[in-house]
Amino acid sequence: MSSTPGNLETPAADVTAATIEAAENKVVFDDPHAGVGGLQEAEVTRVRTLRGPWRWALVAATAATILLCINQQFALRFFVEYTQLNTEYFYLLIALMLPFTFLIFPGSETAPLDRFPWYDILLFVATFASAIWLMMNIRQAAALGWEFAGAPTPVIVGGLVMWAVLMEALRRTGGWSLLLCVFPFTVYPLFAEWSWLGPFRGSQSTLAQATAYHVLSGESLLGIPIQAFADTVIGFLVFGTALMMTGAGKFFINIAFALCGTFRGGAAKVCIFASGLLGMMSGSIISNVLTAGTMTIPVMKKSGFRASYAAAIEACASTGAVLAPPVMGATAFVIAQFLNVSYADVALAAIIPAALYYLGLFMQVDAYAARHKLLGIPRSELPRVSDTLKAGWYYVFVIALLIVMLLYFKRESHAPFYATALLLVLNQLFSKDTRWTAATIAKFLEVNGRTFVELVGILAGCGLLIGAFSMTGVISSLANDLLTIAGDNAFLLLAMCAFTSLILGLGLTTTACYIFLAILVAPALEKVGLNRMAVHMFIFYWGMLSSITPPVAIASFAAAGIAGSPAMKTGWESMWVGSIIYFIPFFFVLNPALVLQGDAPYLAALGLMGLAGIGTLFICGGIQGYQSFVGDLRRTGVLEWPLRVLLVIGGFVLATPGGGIMPLSQWQVTSLGLAILAPTVLIALALMRRSAPDTAGAAA
Repeated sequence: MSSTPGNLETPAADVTAATIEAAENKVVFDDPHAGVGGLQEAEVTRVRTLRGPWRWALVAATAATILLCINQQFALRFFVEYTQLNTEYFYLLIALMLPFTFLIFPGSETAPLDRFPWYDILLFVATFASAIWLMMNIRQAAALGWEFAGAPTPVIVGGLVMWAVLMEALRRTGGWSLLLCVFPFTVYPLFAEWSWLGPFRGSQSTLAQATAYHVLSGESLLGIPIQAFADTVIGFLVFGTALMMTGAGKFFINIAFALCGTFRGGAAKVCIFASGLLGMMSGSIISNVLTAGTMTIPVMKKSGFRASYAAAIEACASTGAVLAPPVMGATAFVIAQFLNVSYADVALAAIIPAALYYLGLFMQVDAYAARHKLLGIPRSELPRVSDTLKAGWYYVFVIALLIVMLLYFKRESHAPFYATALLLVLNQLFSKDTRWTAATIAKFLEVNGRTFVELVGILAGCGLLIGAFSMTGVISSLANDLLTIAGDNAFLLLAMCAFTSLILGLGLTTTACYIFLAILVAPALEKVGLNRMAVHMFIFYWGMLSSITPPVAIASFAAAGIAGSPAMKTGWESMWVGSIIYFIPFFFVLNPALVLQGDAPYLAALGLMGLAGIGTLFICGGIQGYQSFVGDLRRTGVLEWPLRVLLVIGGFVLATPGGGIMPLSQWQVTSLGLAILAPTVLIALALMRRSAPDTAGAAA
C-alpha cells in the first residue's frame, strides 16, 4: 500500500494518521502525567479533571503564570513603577499553582473524583493565603534578615502553614515514598545536635528558626528547584506542549518509520528513533510512551516481539527523553542551578552520553531481532521521507531556532518562548489541520497548568530538603566522613554513589533522587578530583533508573498498559533492555571529555566515543546472546554463557577511558580490552563453524 504525505499506513499494525492524532490527544488532553515536559517520573495516581469554574480558574492561573514568567525573563515591567523581587515572583507562582494540587490530586484512593471534599477546599484556601501572606512579607524579610534574625509571629504562623501544605502536596504528587524520604530531613534541623546522628550532627534550630529559614531564605523552599522552575522550566514546558499540540508527534513518528522501518527488527528500531526524536523536544517520559508507544508497541508485537519485551523497549527508549538535548527533563534544569552554569552547558554535556544510550538500545534491539530472526516492515507499507518533510518542514526551522538560541546566543530562558512564537505563527500559516482556535488555547493552558501544578508540588517540597542541610551546615563534614570511609578511593566512592542511587531510585523520582545525592555525595566525589559536571551527570543517570525500575517504574508500567503485559514483568524486562545505562555513567565520570569538559574535550571525545561505541557493541552482544558480525552465540553450545560474560567484560574494559584516576593509561586499558575480546570472538567463530550455518547474517 502506498503512503500519502504525512500519513503512515501499515496494514500489519493498522497504524494510521488518525491513530497518531488520537494518541496525541490522549497525551495532551486526558493524562495529567503526560503533560509535555512535566515531572514525568512521578508515581501514577488517581486524578481529577477540573470542570466549570474550577477549570477556568486553572486556565486563568496558568495564563498568569506564563505572563509572569515572560515579564520576569524579558524585564517587560508589567508592574508599572514597581520592580518585583525574584522571591516575590517565586511566591506568586507558588500561590497561583500549588493550591490546585489539592483539587487535581485526591487525598486518598477512596476520595471522590467527581467533587471536592471540604478539606481539599480548605487546603486550597490555606495554601493560597499563606503564599500571598509570605509574598507580602518577603521584601521586608530580605531587608531585615528575618531568616536569620527571627521573624514576627504572624510570619512564622504563615510559614508553618506553608510547611504543612507543602508536605501534603508532596505526598499527593510524589507518593508516600517521596514524603517519607523528604519529611524527616525537613524537621532534622530541630534535632541536629542529637549524638546518635553521628556524621549528620550539625547546628540545631528552634521551630521558629527552622520555619523562618525554610520559607524566607533563598536556600530552601525558594531555593534551587523552584528557581529552576521559575527561570527556565516554564518556558520549555510551554514549548513542548505547543509542539505536541501542533502535530509534531505524527511528524516525528513518520520520520522514524520512513528511516528505520525496513531494518531487521524495524518496528523496535522505529520505536527507539521516534521516542528519541520526540524526547529531544518534549523532555517527558510519559508523553513519549503514550504518543510513540501507542504506534510502535502494536507494530512490535505483530512483528514477533513478545508483549512485555515490546513494552520494555518503549519504556527504555522513552526514558531517554530526559537525557536527550536540546530539551531535557526537569532534573537537567535543577543540575544547571546546582552547578551555577547555563542550561546550554548541561545540554552540551548530555550529547555524547545520550548518543551512547540510544546507540546501546539500538544495538540491543538489533541483537535481539537477529537472535529471534525478526524482520523489518516492507518499504511499500511505510511513508516516504520526502512526503513527511513536505507535511511538517516548519518543525525543522523551529528546532533550529531553539538550538541556535541555546548554544550560540546562550539565552536559555528566552529560547523556548521565541521558538514557541515561531512555531505558532508557522502552524497558523501553513497547517490547516492543526490551526489553533480559542478552544485550543484554553486546552493548551489547561494542559500546561496541570503540569505546572505537579512540578511545583514536588520541586517546592524537595527544596526543603536542600534547606535542611544548608541550615545545619553538615555538608562539608559529611563529605569528609565519606572520604574517610572510602579511604579517598574514588572508585569506592563511585560504587557507593551508584548503589545509593539505585536504592533511592527504587522509591523516589529522578529529580528527588538527584537532589538527595547532589547534596550528600557529590561534594565527596568532587573532593577526590572528579569533574563537577561529570559527577552530577553520573548521579543524574543512576537516579534516572527509577523510571524503568520497579516499584516506581512509571515508564515501564505505562508501556505495559499499552502492550497488555504484566506490569512487574515489564519492569524487570526494562531493566534488562536498558542495562547499558548501568555502564555509561562510569565512562564519562572517568574521563570528562565524554561530557565535553576539560582542556581539549572535543578532540578527545571523538576517540573516546568511538571506543565506547565499539565496547557497547560487545556489551550488547553479550547481554542479548547475539554478537554482530559473529552470530548467534547459542551455536557455541555449553560455552555460550561464559563467552557472553567475557564479551560484556571485554566490552566494558574497551569502552572504559584510561588515565586520570585510572591506574592504567588509555593504551593499556584498550589493549586489555582487546586481549579479552579477541580470543573470545575467535573461540566463538571456531565453535560456530562446527555447527549449522548462521542464517541470520551480520548486523543490519
